[in-house]
Order: sequence, then structure tokens, then C-alpha cells
Amino acid sequence: MPKVLGPLLALLVLLGLALAACGGDDESSSEEGEGEESSLEADAPCEEVEAPEPREVELDPPPDEPSADDLNAIVDTSCGTFEIALDTKGNPMTAASFEYLAENGVLDGTPFHRIVPGFVIQAGDPAGTGSGPGPGYSVDEPPPDDTAYTQGVVAMAKTEAEPPGRSGSQFFVVTGADAGLPPDYAVAGEVTEGLDVVETIESYGDPAAGGTGTPLGVVVINSVTIEEG
Repeated sequence: MPKVLGPLLALLVLLGLALAACGGDDESSSEEGEGEESSLEADAPCEEVEAPEPREVELDPPPDEPSADDLNAIVDTSCGTFEIALDTKGNPMTAASFEYLAENGVLDGTPFHRIVPGFVIQAGDPAGTGSGPGPGYSVDEPPPDDTAYTQGVVAMAKTEAEPPGRSGSQFFVVTGADAGLPPDYAVAGEVTEGLDVVETIESYGDPAAGGTGTPLGVVVINSVTIEEG
């Protein structure tokens, strides 16, 4: 399953295990969980949606270059819309792949299957689980050694076994000030508008879930469209 890995993730996993070990009885835990969800639904300005049906995708490889130098991906979600300026110059192959995925509807209807508060929100798996086979192809574009994964950076997820810069369709948005990740993840771009929407999606993260990032509720990408300029 493609995941963002790093020191912070390891800490979150340990924290999640510790919280699970210290939980109370089943009845108390159930009541607390229901309270959290009710509060979330009441406070978060998001549409109530159902988990999407899993899909299988098999695409030919994408173009090596994006269609233009100045491209923006408009990500419409059940919590609102945010905009990504694709890094067409610094990471052209990754930007071209993201454009290709959007134009073929691969990202539409995918849930944010992994939300780790203070770290990342992650989506883009047509199977909806984070462990799907992807779009039927992969792209290799290792990022520069000085790549920093700071708040708003959008990068492509991969498994630990895959080489640096490999990507399929899963992507993550960094929500913390600095994710502290090594330069292993191909950069697609950066959020330029709607960071408040990203933070709203992040509010669906469960601190008790640790590094697994299992969300408290369903947040879905309705569509991703590409605009020039």
C-alpha cells in the first residue's frame, strides 16, 4: 500500500498503538466514538457522502510532458474545492501524469482514505483503500535532494520498496509545517488556493489511528479538472 514514510509517521504509529492499549471498555469506547463522529458532522462544513464503489483502472502510459507550462488542478471535494499549481517545470513527468489522471477521470470518486493530522491527507486510489493496483502504469521522476515537503506541497505516494520518485495515482497533501520526509516522493505541485479546505479534510483524521490514518468519516473527491493559466 503506497504510504508516506518518515520519522514522524513512526512516532504516530507508536502513539496509535499506545492509545489502543490504554483504551477503556467496549461500551465506553463506542460512546466516545459516536460522540466524536456526531461532533465532526456538526462542525465540519462537508457534504455527507457514501464511500464510493472500488474501481479498476488500466491506462496506457501518460505523455512525458504536460500540455502547457502553466497548469492548475481544481480539486472539488465533498468538503469544498482547493487548487494545485502543477510543477510543470521542476517535475514535468509527474505534472504530466497528474494532468493525464485528471483528464481520464481516475481521481474522480476517490476517497481520502488516509488522513494523519499534522502530517498528510492522501487520496487517488480508484480501489478506495490505499492498496489498489493503481492506474495501470507508473512514472519515475526522482525529486532533487533539496526537496522539502512543507505545508501545501502535493506529492505522489509510493511504497517503501519502490524507488525514489516512482508514482501511480495516489497523492498526498502535506498539512503539517514540515513533514520531515526524505526526498523520495515525486512532487506534483503545491496548493495555492483552498488551504482551509485541506485543513477541513484534515479534521476528519483520527489521532488515535496513528500512522494508518483511518478517517473518522468519508471525504470524497468529486472531480479534478485541469485549467491553463
